[in-house]
Amino acid sequence: MSESLPVATIRTQVTVPLRFPDGYTTTARLFTFDGLVDGREHLAFGLGDPGAAERAGGAPLVRPHSECLTGDVFGSQRCDCGPQLREAVQRIADVGGYLLYLRQEGRGIGLYAKLDAYALQDAGLDTFEANVALGHAEDERDYTVAAQMLAALGVGPIAVLSNNPEKTEQLGRLGITVTEQVPTGVFLSPANADYLAAKASRAARAADLPFVR
Repeated sequence: MSESLPVATIRTQVTVPLRFPDGYTTTARLFTFDGLVDGREHLAFGLGDPGAAERAGGAPLVRPHSECLTGDVFGSQRCDCGPQLREAVQRIADVGGYLLYLRQEGRGIGLYAKLDAYALQDAGLDTFEANVALGHAEDERDYTVAAQMLAALGVGPIAVLSNNPEKTEQLGRLGITVTEQVPTGVFLSPANADYLAAKASRAARAADLPFVR
C-alpha cells in the first residue's frame, strides 16, 4: 500500500548549460519546488528529452542522487559519488529523464557528522558502523521529497538508475511506479576500496546486489 504523499508544486524552472571537468557538456532544465516536506532546497535536473521514453512506450530514466559536497564538488576519492553523478548526467541525457539532486549529505546525517564519521573510519570502522557509533542509523535518507518532485513534474512510471534497492522500495511505497532498476557503474580506487566493500557487504545482506549507493 502506498503512503499518502503531500502535494508539492514547481516553483521555478530555468535552463542551465552544464560542463564537467572532463569536458562533457549538456543542457539541463532545472526545477525548484514549493511544499517539499523537509523544507530543503532540492533540485530536479531535466536532461535530454524526458518525454521521449514515454512516447516510445517506456519510462524516463531517473537518478535520485544524494548530495555529497566532498565528492560531487571537490572530487574526494573517499567515495564514488562524483563519478556516479557524472555518469548519471550523461546516461540520463542520452535517453531522457531526470536527476533528482537531494540535499541528504552523508546518508542523511549532514556534512559535519559525515566528516566525524570519516574520522571514525580512519580508526577502523566502516561507513555504516561509523554512523551508528555517532548515534545515527546506518542510512537516514528518505525519498519522500523525490516522490513529491516526480509527482509535481507529472512523471508517470520511471526506470531508477541506482544499485540501491531501498530507493526503489521507498519510491514504490510512496506511489511511484518503478518499471526497472538500472545498475550504475562501479568506480573503484585505492582510496575508496574499503567504502565500496562496506557497501557491497550491506547490499549482500539486504538484496544480493553488488554495490549500494
